[in-house]
Amino acid sequence: MRYTAEAMLTQLGYTINDSVMSQMQRIVQNTRGFKEIQKHIIQLNDALKPFQAHIAMSNSSDYLKIKNESEGQSLEEVDKMINDWAKKYKIEIKKVDGKETYYIVGFKS
Repeated sequence: MRYTAEAMLTQLGYTINDSVMSQMQRIVQNTRGFKEIQKHIIQLNDALKPFQAHIAMSNSSDYLKIKNESEGQSLEEVDKMINDWAKKYKIEIKKVDGKETYYIVGFKS
């Protein structure tokens, strides 16, 4: 199944407008192998929701980010889930210093 940028944004909870679509197009261009990993991004987002974690567009970079707002033991559980997901699907993520946030850099070739 192929996801369009608009469908992905809707699944991530965004209201579609020109600004959001423009930012998403930059993210798609900036993320290596985006088309190969987009379905895995949606699957991870769905798995993270019960833990107060989610995937969103970064305000400071043209990447999607994984934001972990869990607390206590769930924080560690979600971090493990994120890292296991990245390893399983060969996706490069980059942790933001001092935050429970990761950028989705792209497919590892």
